[in-house]
Amino acid sequence: MPPFTRPERGLLADHARLLRCVQGIQDRSARAVPWEPDTVGLPRPRSNSALARINDVAFYANARDEVTALADVCAQLLRLHRPEEEHGEELCTGCRQTWPCPSFEEISRLLA
Repeated sequence: MPPFTRPERGLLADHARLLRCVQGIQDRSARAVPWEPDTVGLPRPRSNSALARINDVAFYANARDEVTALADVCAQLLRLHRPEEEHGEELCTGCRQTWPCPSFEEISRLLA
């Protein structure tokens, strides 16, 4: 079974899985072609408002960079909050709380 499909056990495995997921998002967004109305087209308008249409275009045009930035933040947080064994106890390297720390639990919940 390939390593990315092999079931892993334990909290360190949960951290590694989540970090790999975020790094995958970073990689895909970095390789994505920037969106432009003439290359991809525009989705059907949800309203007849010109302002709403401009907002839609701005959203699509900026989404790639914004997803990349959010994935970078998540990856940095996961690198900061990771388990480390110290004196037989697992602690978070970032906040020194018992692992899993509240930050990792919240990141996990939000990205699940």
